[in-house]
Amino acid sequence: MGVGIYIWGVPYGTPLLFTNMYKKWSYILLAVAAFLSIDNPVRAQESAEASASLRKNSLPGFDYRVEKLRSFLSNHNSPLANYAEDFVENADAYGLDYRLVPSISGVESTFGKRIPSSSYNAYGWANGNYSFKSWPDSIKIVSGTLRTKYIDKGAPTIAKIARRYAPPSNTWGGKVEYFIGKIDVLPLGFDII
Repeated sequence: MGVGIYIWGVPYGTPLLFTNMYKKWSYILLAVAAFLSIDNPVRAQESAEASASLRKNSLPGFDYRVEKLRSFLSNHNSPLANYAEDFVENADAYGLDYRLVPSISGVESTFGKRIPSSSYNAYGWANGNYSFKSWPDSIKIVSGTLRTKYIDKGAPTIAKIARRYAPPSNTWGGKVEYFIGKIDVLPLGFDII
């Protein structure tokens, strides 16, 4: 018996009726599978929390978010790449999405590449007229301030943060959201977006 030719998993030469029927059933099964995979809002929140938990606990000492962020920043030749763990640790400490502060640095300074000399100010803090002691210092202060002076004071979304952080810009929030999606497209259990 020789090797046959298969199209859509059906041997070549099978009557067209059976081939079309096989295709129709394939499409129906794919549509049903896609429909069943749609999460309702409650399940979406549960899966987001589970996803964040899995990222942190998959291997001892390994945090998917750190590696994802480090890789992203490295691909942008950012001086912040070596501080990915600081971003994640401070985000966890202050209850922020780990992508928020790095995304702000993307909008304000091309991820720390365009800053006033020795200022460590990748965030446009005080219109760029503020100097931090170090990268870890800047990450901690910006993360903490976003929590206490923005989110806790009535700006729980990027759009509301934008009104206070970067007035009168109408594009700042959209740019931050763009970088958040580029760092990691998986949803997290935070309502910041």
